[in-house]
Amino acid sequence: MNAIAPTAADDSRDLADIRTDNRFRWLVTGAGVFVLVSLAAAALSMLWGGRAAFQKFGIAFLWTDEWDAVQQQFGALVPIYGTLVTAFIAMLIAVPISFGIAFFLTEIAPKWLRTPVGAAIELLAGIPSIIYGMWGLFVLVPVLAEHVYPWVDANFGQIPFVGVLFAGPPLGLGMGTAGLVLAIMVIPFVSSVMREVFLTVPGRLKESAYALGATRWEVVWDVVLPYTRSAVIGGIFLGLGRALGETMAVTFVLGNAHSLTMSLLEPGNSIAATIANEFTEADSEMYRSSLIALGFVLFIVTFIVLSIARLMLRSLNKREGN
Repeated sequence: MNAIAPTAADDSRDLADIRTDNRFRWLVTGAGVFVLVSLAAAALSMLWGGRAAFQKFGIAFLWTDEWDAVQQQFGALVPIYGTLVTAFIAMLIAVPISFGIAFFLTEIAPKWLRTPVGAAIELLAGIPSIIYGMWGLFVLVPVLAEHVYPWVDANFGQIPFVGVLFAGPPLGLGMGTAGLVLAIMVIPFVSSVMREVFLTVPGRLKESAYALGATRWEVVWDVVLPYTRSAVIGGIFLGLGRALGETMAVTFVLGNAHSLTMSLLEPGNSIAATIANEFTEADSEMYRSSLIALGFVLFIVTFIVLSIARLMLRSLNKREGN
């Protein structure tokens, strides 16, 4: 049989498909380049805006704890410390609770309960951060100051080495309160990611483990988590990125005291809260430059944290591949 010769219509369609494919490729390439350009532009603009502070204080700006607007002496150590501590507290609380929520919704909860509970958790992610801040200031802070922090100070404040973290006046405002509010804000993000990735585990794997006599905990720990480990870690670091950059909620409950303290009960400060509180009051070029330099430092800190997450995920993927 003779091969059917291509017609002009087929050639025209092939050319149209090639053009469409090229347009799509350039479109998605432009989207990727746009993200990179926006990221670089934001970083460079903050670096340029903070050049006066970096020129005057140099790299010592990162570990100087002085913040004196009158004497024009600024340092980023206290805001950096407060940012890292509050984010660490938030993740220390949020990760196990998020894991429990995802475990409950995928393995224990009856089917009729999974949808409304899942929707309620996702609804928490849509609440504006300023609402969390107002709730923390007017509801959570009085409760902690009157009932929780006095007990914490009395029972844990005298323990050697550890007591310094829990000793202090029960003001209600402080890094511990900010970490707790951040944890409540981060839980919907982390738990939603965990829940979705837990649902991707093939049912046959879990059924096989149950058939061998494994408990629910053993199935989750030995089957579900190894299967979804990379995605779970990615969700955790996504929540950490949110905690590092949160502004309004932290500003309400952190206390905004520019002092370096080990106690979680005492007020502190963070990079985002410092910028939000003081930018409108910056009455000199050096003051404004120092605040913009703080923004650049926050950018670098977040970039480093997310880069570490990517390296961990790549290492896990290589290990799983081997």
